[in-house]
Amino acid sequence: MSGFSLSSEPFTLERDCDAVMVPQGETVTLPAGQIGYITQALGGSFTVYVEGNLFRIAGKDADALGKEPPPPIELPDDATDADVEKLVWQQLRTVFDPEIPVNVVELGLVYDVSLDAVEGGRKVYVKMTLTAPGCGMGDILIDDARTKLELIPTVKEADVDLVFDPPWNHSMMSEIAKLETGML
Repeated sequence: MSGFSLSSEPFTLERDCDAVMVPQGETVTLPAGQIGYITQALGGSFTVYVEGNLFRIAGKDADALGKEPPPPIELPDDATDADVEKLVWQQLRTVFDPEIPVNVVELGLVYDVSLDAVEGGRKVYVKMTLTAPGCGMGDILIDDARTKLELIPTVKEADVDLVFDPPWNHSMMSEIAKLETGML
């Protein structure tokens, strides 16, 4: 673990629940009655510690942990591309590395967002990077971003591309992120 303080709220799973192993990205089913600790509850998903391993549990499965799922995203019927883009950025602010309590936008990992009209809605394109090219969290972060963007009404598809040019460095972090990670 990084040097960040983690809460550790105990839980007992109320039902079988899908979870993604961190950082491997493999999906497993944790059985009802499984005991563990919630180490991070940010951005509508949960990072849990079970028998020496970390897992990510999606917000839609919050009830298995005895928690409330996040509310659905609402968009007015007459929403413009600018309204949708604002929601895209809001959703990207709910994407967290399970080991760092700072979202990918504040970390400076999102390089570009654009929208295109497609039949029946919009397609979102996102270019993002990782703090290090070898970061094992890449697939998990991309999948998390794509899933959360596709929750936005009118978004039919989200295309999240991982890019390493320009390479990420600490100067890309917001002041908030630098403060949160002790790099200020």
